[in-house]
Amino acid sequence: MSEDYTPPPVWIWDKANGGAFAGVNRPTAGAQREGELPVGQHPFQLYSLGTPNGQKATIMLEELLELGIAEAEYDAWMIKIFEQDQFTTGFVGINPNSKIPAMVDHSGPEPIRVFESGAIILHLAEKFGKFLPSGGKERAEVLSWLFWQVGSAPFIGGGFGHFYHYAPFKIEYAIDRYAMETKRLFDVANNRLKESRFLGGDDYSIADIATYPWLGAIHRGDAYGDAATFLSMQEYEAVGRWVAEIDARPGAQRGRIVNTTKGPLERHAASDFAAAAQAAT
Repeated sequence: MSEDYTPPPVWIWDKANGGAFAGVNRPTAGAQREGELPVGQHPFQLYSLGTPNGQKATIMLEELLELGIAEAEYDAWMIKIFEQDQFTTGFVGINPNSKIPAMVDHSGPEPIRVFESGAIILHLAEKFGKFLPSGGKERAEVLSWLFWQVGSAPFIGGGFGHFYHYAPFKIEYAIDRYAMETKRLFDVANNRLKESRFLGGDDYSIADIATYPWLGAIHRGDAYGDAATFLSMQEYEAVGRWVAEIDARPGAQRGRIVNTTKGPLERHAASDFAAAAQAAT
């Protein structure tokens, strides 16, 4: 656990060094136990948790429903990662990577599995023709920012968030390394949003839906303890303007609380939001 650690010739997994995620992260893939997934009545069956990556999928679905697209109705089933639900045979059958979110599209003649958050929102955008330009430079711009986010998220979550907030001990080099990269990514977004209303251009798109849960949580001060202070979020005014605009969208508001303790623990109908709000009063 010291900074002068010398790696052994052959690495051996020591589960005890995993900290809060000791039961979640492991060097092997595949199912660990038997377990079937529930299936509801709606076209889309989402198996997830209300993390930033999980919120991408639920915000996308709620935004589609906000447009009046009833065909986007979905069931959101809670996958409790700290209880290792992601290692059941049912979940691994949908996502061999054992990460949330994962989805099954039952709207066609045969079920289609879709895993990885970026793939899910791209699948839905193409299926319904929403939040993604049909072609040309506009589509290329949106997809570029979408995959910028997909490639950047591990540096923010698994890098900065882990070493700053979750790691069982603090390592100055690791925190400095990932704080620097996280601030650089915020600066990339901030520079873009100084010149453009949304990441992909004038219109709200899947690039924003993918990026908002990650940048929004930190900028708002909702993630990783006092990370907003540590990273000087007040420096990123254009990101703050963009976060506030998306915060006000009803679809984003609903999508952010699905499968969290702040909203319906599971979402199976639009009425679940009203029921949760009533129960909280």
